[in-house]
Amino acid sequence: MDDLAFARAAELRPIQQVAEQVGIPPEAIEPYGRHIAKVDVTKLTSGGRGRLVLVSGMSPTPAGEGKTTMSIGLADALARAGRRTIVALREPSIGPMLGMKGTGAGGGLSQVLPMEDINLHFTGDFHAITTANNTLVALIDNHLHHGNPLGIDPRRVTFRRVLDVNDRALRSIVIGLGGPTEGVPREAGFDITAASEIMAVLCLATDLADLKRRLAAITVGFTYDKQPVTAGDLNAEGALTALLVHAVKPNLVQTVAGTAAFVHGGPFGNIAHGCSSVIATSAARSIADVVVTEAGFGTDLGMEKYLHITTRVADTVPDAVVVVATLRALKMHGGVALADIERPDPDAVEAGLPNLERHVENVRAFGLEPVVAINTFPTDTDEERERVLAWARSAGVPAAVADIWARGGGGDGGDELAAAVLEVIDRSTSSMSFAPLNDHAATIEQQIRTITRRIYGAEDVEFTPAAWRRMAEIERNGWTDLPVCMAKTQYSFSDDATRLGVPEGFTIRVRDLVPRTGAGFVVALTGTIMTMPGLPRVPASERFDVDDEGRIVGLS
Repeated sequence: MDDLAFARAAELRPIQQVAEQVGIPPEAIEPYGRHIAKVDVTKLTSGGRGRLVLVSGMSPTPAGEGKTTMSIGLADALARAGRRTIVALREPSIGPMLGMKGTGAGGGLSQVLPMEDINLHFTGDFHAITTANNTLVALIDNHLHHGNPLGIDPRRVTFRRVLDVNDRALRSIVIGLGGPTEGVPREAGFDITAASEIMAVLCLATDLADLKRRLAAITVGFTYDKQPVTAGDLNAEGALTALLVHAVKPNLVQTVAGTAAFVHGGPFGNIAHGCSSVIATSAARSIADVVVTEAGFGTDLGMEKYLHITTRVADTVPDAVVVVATLRALKMHGGVALADIERPDPDAVEAGLPNLERHVENVRAFGLEPVVAINTFPTDTDEERERVLAWARSAGVPAAVADIWARGGGGDGGDELAAAVLEVIDRSTSSMSFAPLNDHAATIEQQIRTITRRIYGAEDVEFTPAAWRRMAEIERNGWTDLPVCMAKTQYSFSDDATRLGVPEGFTIRVRDLVPRTGAGFVVALTGTIMTMPGLPRVPASERFDVDDEGRIVGLS
């Protein structure tokens, strides 16, 4: 069976029952059909503080390591162990799903449902963010067209349009052509919706009032005398908030095993901050015993950003960090070609362990306790698994094998992992031991150097002339206390996707810095990372179709 077959075989409960099981009152539920609902978090009455588990991973490979699947399976296993559990995940982006990633709703018996709706249009949150983003750019261009009273320099408009499609042809465009009635000509471009600052704003806002405040604070460009112009200067925040008033509410769904799931927001971990919304995580924590949430890609990306950015705005310090590993990824980091990673090779698994070890060290660098989760596949062998478990024992890190795709966390596939996680979180003192590597007083340059050296293992950082100019601009405008959001390839600790394992002696090249004053961070673009992805030679969309009964096929 493929993922779609597993999803269709599941028996879904009415969403009101899912809500009731975790203490969400009926008046807080706004149903979108029988199996999806928006949740009005202002109507939640519990003020609890459930334990928080953050799921991260080792450096991923194009084969995929199943981190979302593991998050869902772990939540199911914790619920099976008797803990009231909610999993808080990001919404899938249509762009990479139609490109190469495939479904973003988990897999096998560890999925959130209804899978087709969650993957494609869901409750329209991505579309609302896209519309709000592009409305703001339309207001900028309209301001330029009607006399430009703020004196915005068309060459210094920094806010870009977005689209939830991988479309490399839109990365750099020219708009306003066609004559005086068609707007002011200027260079522009598109990012993918997941990279929109409005996506980050929605995911970092603590409530509706904070959302509006952050929207007003977005810097959209600069005047001719290089003074920043904000969305508030354009009186745009009211309209933008109106467009997002429903999108800001978390979406409630369920797993195959019936565990409650908040699926909300969708910033990428390699080009954005990579975490589900603060509102969803905080709401889940107020009513559940344990909340499982996920940060995009490895500890060098989503986890680092979660711990340096998300924890600044809310009480979201995790009690444990799960590092997902696969034998396939270990073999690839040990020198095996992608085409050969399913062949048994215990020595290659061992050769790839330094990559996993670096990720474990990254967790410990923040004063947090890691748990290694080995996401097992049918081609794995006992000898290969034992190489990883033996390393874990010698490193003093809890580790467990989880078969959550085939057996499910709601079955017995995640019991061993759940037990290891519970042992850690039940004795956790993370609120006292947690120590960010960067404090609020660190400059942008200092933050970047700390992250690249201590998390990536880089020897040095190179800033391009454009990056240095932007650094001076950030200092001039008083934005140096903002945390940094690194944009980097997910496949390597370096900014070169081909350097696997644990590269040494490398330099991270920062080519530009982009202040996101509404979201409250500065994006550091490294290497050749793109904020608008392209499609592969054979995109996943070629598998998609609709059968004679009107059902979607090929979604897996």
